[in-house]
Parts: sequence; structure tokens; C-alpha cells
Amino acid sequence: MLDLGRSLIASVARMPNALALVDGDVRLSYEAWFSQISALVAGLSDMGLTRGDRILVAMQNNRAAASLHWACQMAGVITVPVNWRSTADEIGFFIENSAARALVFDKSSAEAIAEAPQAVSLPRITYGTSAEGALDYDEIVAASAPDASPQAGADDWSIMLYTSGTTARPKGVPRRHRTERASTVAHIAQNLMPMRDATLGVMPLYHTMGVRSLLAMTLLNGTFVCLPRFNSAVALRLIAEERIGSLYLVPTLYHDLLDHPDFAQTDLSSVKRLGFAGASMTDGLLQRVDRAFRPELFVNHFGSSEIYTFSIEQNAVAKPGSAGKAALNQDLRIVEMGSGDPEAVVKRGSEGEIIATLAGDEAFEGYFQNPAANAKALKDGWYFTGDCGHFDEDGDLFVTGRVDDMIITGGENVSPLEVESCLSMHEAVAECAVVGLPDERWGKIVVAFVKKRGEVTEEDLADYCRTTTLANYKRPKKFVFVTELPKSPVGKLLRRDLVSGNYTPNTAAAQAALKEKTHDRSAI
Repeated sequence: MLDLGRSLIASVARMPNALALVDGDVRLSYEAWFSQISALVAGLSDMGLTRGDRILVAMQNNRAAASLHWACQMAGVITVPVNWRSTADEIGFFIENSAARALVFDKSSAEAIAEAPQAVSLPRITYGTSAEGALDYDEIVAASAPDASPQAGADDWSIMLYTSGTTARPKGVPRRHRTERASTVAHIAQNLMPMRDATLGVMPLYHTMGVRSLLAMTLLNGTFVCLPRFNSAVALRLIAEERIGSLYLVPTLYHDLLDHPDFAQTDLSSVKRLGFAGASMTDGLLQRVDRAFRPELFVNHFGSSEIYTFSIEQNAVAKPGSAGKAALNQDLRIVEMGSGDPEAVVKRGSEGEIIATLAGDEAFEGYFQNPAANAKALKDGWYFTGDCGHFDEDGDLFVTGRVDDMIITGGENVSPLEVESCLSMHEAVAECAVVGLPDERWGKIVVAFVKKRGEVTEEDLADYCRTTTLANYKRPKKFVFVTELPKSPVGKLLRRDLVSGNYTPNTAAAQAALKEKTHDRSAI
């Protein structure tokens, strides 16, 4: 299999004049972009980096981050992209854990980098900011350099992503060139992306969704349109101006786009393919997005950093909530929750833990220097995802949540996602999240946290639930109105914050403050 460096060279040779990258006023053809990437490769070498070294990258989605990713693939340097919002303590952990030998950052992470003791002695590159002793990105790419030659092979490491670390320190997920390329080819095929496509580069490049968008566009001689930080108004303008064909977002961002006042006036005719991942999409939002865009393809992608694709549903609206069937490079099973046994397969229709084969071309081989995590998640050639779900009578997968999120109330299992999808159909519910809170009698009770779209009371929602197909034990016993639902930087719902009380109730004062906010969001 081709490594990623040779894949880039092939794209440059195929269509050198095609538009590769857009970032504000910067518009680069493949030929011009490769020239800058080659200069970066030379710059990495001048810093003393060689094949197999790791470089920490803490940047927003801009031309420097995209170019550096490809320069590392050419140079055989392993890129370690991390959240640009990381604290100094987190930066220090990433440097130590990955054994990074250099770092690259922009203004968004400059303060944390400056405060991290582990970063002081490392060679560095800055973009849009400055630091003592650092090289300047723009000066590097402006220098003359010969065309770079690939230094890595398909079996070399390409990237090390870090998991979100919701309960402990994040885990490093190293991935090889061949697994990154296989994931990208599958992404292209399963999303029916054409040559010369264009996508909005909004999902962060420290997340597998963002990396996949970048690589897919390059392999297709398409255009990667950078959006450094999500802003609904800017995103809508770029969709129209750059004729975005494939839009790939988390559900939160679709919600924000639809709610922006510019949405109704935006020309969306170029958008033919929609995809979402990273979180479930409620039935209500699914229908709203479909009515608004009328896409030719609407894909629900279920996967992870460890194994990019578990399953694909190419017609998400046809069977709401379905994650479809196993992807091109996958085989899935549902096993008894807590069994840790890949042979403990449950009968169709029964709920259990979803596991995925490690034999697929997209699979990682284990967490970086973390035997305890490997022992928990990797067993007899299978990856235990920590997600629970079931196969229906058609063999389609339904993901019902995280194993740890399942609510056990009065001895019955309740899936938060099922309750959330039901509530999302109420016209006055903008967003909702369901968790289990401790109760002396029931063990836990089902509690719904609701962000309003219109006037509604707890009694209204309780009455509404009684008219639905929700079983009595699944109906929320309590409703809490909030100004916003807590989410991670990539739009994943943070249920643990709701459980711990880390939210803002929708009081009169809070609602007044909320009305003063603009529609521009900063979710990414």
C-alpha cells in the first residue's frame, strides 16, 4: 500500500493546478502547496527532526496546521496534534507521554505553551505569534527548497491522536500510514465523494474526523477550506462562496447552523453530501437537517480514533437512530456487557457491548505505552468499544449509548439516547440530554435536561412523554431547564457535568443574559 507521502505526490502530479487549500485570502494550488510543504520538510530537518521523531502540534484549523500535517507525512515525522485549548499541565503531559522532540503552535495555544515547563527546551515553530528562539512558519515556507521526497513507508507511524480522557489521563492512539490511508479511502467510498470535491475544514485536526477530511480532499484533488474556529455566519458564507459539496460535522454544529438567522438566505445548492459523527443525532434534529439541506446522501458514521469506522448508514433519515451495517473494513459483534468475552455473543435484538475486529485495515494496534488500557480494551483480536447497542431484525446496528451511561432504574435498563430522541420531537425542545441521578428508592431516576426553543413547562413535557411510545419506566421523573448543554470542544455531550451539577439552570436572570449572546458559536 502507498504511504501518505507518495499519495500526496501522486495528487500533485495528477492535477497540479487544482485548488488544494483555502484559508482566508490564501488560495493554493496543489503545485504551490507542495512547494510550501517541501520547504516545511526542509525546516523540520533543520530543526534536527528525523524519521520516527514526534512533533507536538497545538493549533487551530489553518493553513499552517494542514501544511504541517502533510510535511510530517513526507518527512516520516509523527505528528501529535492536541487540543489548542489544552492547559499548561495538559501540554506538559502530552510532551512527556509522547516523547515529543519539537512543537508547533499558534496564538490560540501560546499562553499554555509558555507556561509548560516541559516545552521550554524544545525547538519550536510559531504561526501568527512569536516566542523567543522559535522559528517563524511564514519565513520557513517562503524559503526555497527542493521538492521533498517521501521518507516513510506504509508501515511507519503517521500520527498519534489522544483520546478525550473523560475519566483519566488521555490515551495515545498511534496509527500507521497504511491505516490512515485505508481509513481515508473507505471514508471517500462510503460517503460517495467525487474527484475535485470541496469540504469545510472545521472539525479539528486533533480529531480523527478532521484528519479524515484533510486526507480525503488531498487524495481526491479536492479543496480543503479552513475554518480555524467555528462560527456559524462564517461557515455559511464559506459553504456558499466555496461551493462546498461535502459537509461533515458533529450534530451540535448542524444545530447551530440551522438556528443562525443567515441560514434561510444562504445558497446551499452545492451541498450534496452530509455526514455526522462524534455523537448521536436526535430524531428531531435529523428531520430538521434533512428538510433544510435536502441532501443526496445523509450519512451516519459510527467510529472512533482507535478504529476509524465501525459502521455506516448512508440514508440516516430512512431509519432514524440506525448506525447501519458494518463498514467496508469492519466486522462487528454484540456481546454480553461486562463479559470481556468476544465469544459471548447475544441474540439479535438483545442489548450488549459493541466490539469490532482488530483485523480490519483501519484498526490501530494498541495504546501507546499503556498496557492497562490495552488489557481492558483489546481481547483476542477484538476491540471493546465501551458502547452498547443491538442489531435489529434487518441486521442494522442501533447504538444506545456508552456502557457507563446506561441508566439502571428499579432494575430496568434505560438508554438515554432513546429518551432524548423522543423529547427532541417536541417543538419547544431545542436540545436535551438525559442522565441517571441517584435516588434512594429507584437506585437512579431518569432526569432530562432541556434547552428550550419556546415556552414549555415540566408538566407539558411529562404529558407529552405519556403520549409517546416510551415505556413508563423510561419516562423522565424530573425535568431541568438549562441555558446550554455542556459539550466538549468537538461537540460531544458531557453527561458527567450534568451528573455533577456543572450546568446553568434556565432562570429568568440566566435567560436574560443568554439573549444578549450572539448567534456565533465557538464549539470547535
